[in-house]
Amino acid sequence: MTENLELHQFQEGTHTAEVSNRWLERLKTRVNCPYLGIILATLSSLFFSLCSVIVKGLVDVNPMELAAFRFVGVLLPTIPILIYTRQPVFPEGTRVILLMRCFMGTTGLMLSFYAFRHMPLADASVIIFSTPVFVAIFARAFLKEPCTMFNVITINITLVGVVLITRPPFVFGDTSPPPDGTQLTGRPYDIWGPVAAFSSTLFGANVYILLRALKNLHFSVIMTNFGATALVYTLIVSASIGAVCWPSCGRDRWLVVVLGVFSFLGQILLTLSLQIEQAGPVAIARCVDIVFAFIWQMIFFGETPNGYSMFGALMVISSVILTALKKWAMTLPRESSLRKRLRLILME
Repeated sequence: MTENLELHQFQEGTHTAEVSNRWLERLKTRVNCPYLGIILATLSSLFFSLCSVIVKGLVDVNPMELAAFRFVGVLLPTIPILIYTRQPVFPEGTRVILLMRCFMGTTGLMLSFYAFRHMPLADASVIIFSTPVFVAIFARAFLKEPCTMFNVITINITLVGVVLITRPPFVFGDTSPPPDGTQLTGRPYDIWGPVAAFSSTLFGANVYILLRALKNLHFSVIMTNFGATALVYTLIVSASIGAVCWPSCGRDRWLVVVLGVFSFLGQILLTLSLQIEQAGPVAIARCVDIVFAFIWQMIFFGETPNGYSMFGALMVISSVILTALKKWAMTLPRESSLRKRLRLILME
C-alpha cells in the first residue's frame, strides 16, 4: 500500500511534508522572482563547474575517491540543518522514491566517469549533456508537465550548442580535437563507453524527475539521504578497486575540502531549483555549466575556445535566457503591452 502511494506522487506530488516546506513558500514570496528556479539552477551549474575544475586539477587522486569526498561535502553540512529543522530522516510515504533518487544519482555519476575513461571525451560529453531531451520526455510521462513547441525549440538549441562546443569526432571528424586538447586519433573505441554514457544520461534525467516528485520534502531530508547512500556506495566501489587513501600533499587536501563545500552548494541549489521550477527548464539551465567550464579553462588552464566553442556557448546561453524570458512573460497580465511584444516567445 505504501509503495502504491509513493508511485502516485509522480503525478500528484508528495503531501506528507507540506508543513515542513512552508519556508520555501515564504522564500518565493519574499524574493518575488518568477524565474527564481532558473537562477538557482544556473548558480548550481557555477558550483558544479568549479568542482570539475578541481577534479581536473587533482590528477593524483582517483575519480571514484573524489566522488566519495564530494558526497562527504554534501552530507556533513546537511545533517545539522536536518536536526535544527527537526525533519524526519527517512519519512514514511517517500522512502521508495528517496532510495531511487540516491541510486539513480550515484550510479549516473559513476557511469559518467567510466564513459570519460573509455571513450573520447567529446563524444561522452555530447551524449551525457543530452539529458534535457530525456527530462522533457520523462517529465511529460511521469509528472504530466507540458512539453510545448517552445520546449522542443530550446532543447534543440541547447543540444546544437553542446555539439558545437564539444565537437565530437563522429560529427566533425578527427581533425577537430576535443576541448581538453588530448589527441584521440588511433585510440581503440570501446563499445561499453558509449553504453555507459547513454545509461548515465538516462539515470541523470530520472534524477530530475525524482527530485521534482519530492518537491514537498524539505531539502535537508533529500540531501541527507542522498549523501549518506552515495557515500556508502562510492566507498564500496573505491575499496573494491583499491582507491581508498587520503591525498598526500597539503594543497590537494585543501582542494578536496573545497570540492566538498562546492558540491554541497551546488547540490542544495539544484534541489531547491527543482522544488520551485519545472524539471525541463531546470535541465536546460544546468547545461550552462559547459559555458562555465570553458571560462575556467581559459583562466586556470590557458585553453582558448575557438569559433565553434564561442558560438555554441552563445546558443546555450540564449536557450537559458529565452526560458527565463518566457517564465517572466507568463507572469504578466494578458492585456499587458510587454506580454504582447513577447508573444513570439510565448507562442500565443
